[in-house]
Amino acid sequence: MTSTQAAPEPLLQRAKRRAEHMLGPWGVFFKGFLKHPVMVGSIIPSSKRTITKMLAPVKWDECQLFVEYGPGVGTFCRPVLERLRRDGSLIVIDTNPDFIDYLTRTIRDSRFTAVLGSAADVEEIVRAHGHDHADYVLSGLPFSTLPDGVGPAIAAATHRVIRPGGAFLVYQFSAKARDFMARHFRHIDSGFEPWNVLPCQLFWGWKE
Repeated sequence: MTSTQAAPEPLLQRAKRRAEHMLGPWGVFFKGFLKHPVMVGSIIPSSKRTITKMLAPVKWDECQLFVEYGPGVGTFCRPVLERLRRDGSLIVIDTNPDFIDYLTRTIRDSRFTAVLGSAADVEEIVRAHGHDHADYVLSGLPFSTLPDGVGPAIAAATHRVIRPGGAFLVYQFSAKARDFMARHFRHIDSGFEPWNVLPCQLFWGWKE
């Protein structure tokens, strides 16, 4: 092999790439769950019923910036972009580089930005992309299993970054997420979606 020839791709790496290609977004999501189960929280993306119900209260004509924590393979990203106004923006934040890489490659929309980082840094991320605040923030992060201190930090930063009249949208398998929200959001609407794996608790925390 000459110095100008690339080394052959390892057999295991080729097999993984082939499996991801065959399984599509499900393969990427499953891989992300296996690598970071505490941060992903689910082995299967949210159902269409959960997406529709979760996004129903959003006033899209008033939404300039929508932020999502833990977008995974974009289960919510595409429905949000379908509803978002033409001059709006969607910023998604994830600590998993595999998800960020997948979303960057597969979502071609000038309104969309994928950021590798922590949701606790949402204020800095929002400002870095030219915004003063977010109108709505969506999260499927498993608050009850996050490392100590991370959940409260995210909830506090989220309340600060959302404009008055905006909302923190949270879907969880456990109702414990409401406890994190209640420290900052006095008005919280609740819902439930049984047609999801697992059945899902839904919360909308409104900033008054």
